[in-house]
Amino acid sequence: MRERMLRWSVYVLVAIGFAVACVFLSHWQFDRNASRSEQIALVEANYDAEPVPLDDLIGTDGVFHADDEWHPVILHGEYLTDEQLLVRNRPHGGTSAFEVLVPFQTGDGRVFVVDRGWVAPGSGDAPDAVAAPPSGTVDVVVRLREGEAAAPARGAPPGQVATIDLPAVADIVGGDVVTSAYGQLVSEDPAAPALGSFDSPTDDPGPHLSYAIQWILFALMGFIFIGYIIRTEIVKHREDVEGAPVRVKKKRSRDRDADIEDQLLDAR
Repeated sequence: MRERMLRWSVYVLVAIGFAVACVFLSHWQFDRNASRSEQIALVEANYDAEPVPLDDLIGTDGVFHADDEWHPVILHGEYLTDEQLLVRNRPHGGTSAFEVLVPFQTGDGRVFVVDRGWVAPGSGDAPDAVAAPPSGTVDVVVRLREGEAAAPARGAPPGQVATIDLPAVADIVGGDVVTSAYGQLVSEDPAAPALGSFDSPTDDPGPHLSYAIQWILFALMGFIFIGYIIRTEIVKHREDVEGAPVRVKKKRSRDRDADIEDQLLDAR
């Protein structure tokens, strides 16, 4: 009995450990679902908002607030066409395309990086052709996006970058470059030949909530499974214990019948 109790204690500890892991994973999925819900709410609030001047959201201090992501802003100035850069390996059009970054100098001298769109890869290590932005003074509407992390392990040829790492772009371009955010092109006036446009962000919340619930169910199933194993062992042990007296009882019944037959024979 002591051995069985020890074994069952181990079973229960395993179930508890499994349940703790499941709860941790469930909590992680709940957090991801909450984060995804916040992202969707941010897109719904900002994506189609009325454009405002860049200075209203990013002042001279260059600070960009995450709550302003996707909000359209208006730029007035000119493109620095000679400083154009290509971002490699971007997933567009079912292939690894290039995105076209063109620094834009505003009237106050600041340089803001504009992602004008994407172009398909060419026959070599660069696109075959990239349509030039409009020259001279231009009014541009872009949606604000946060810069990306650096990718030291991924190299790039001259004139290209691996990610939209704004400090790295600023080192290449020079000048008073805003490094807290960049803009995805919405419109230009005057217009120029369009590049590949950006897809609207999806409002799909993803599977995080269902995964969180599944992990909770897995934790409960772990206890149910351990309970089933313990109950099965108890039933089997009970059957083994109760089986022995039954066989003894039948033997004694047969012996008693034999004694009665002997008594009848003696009486005759």
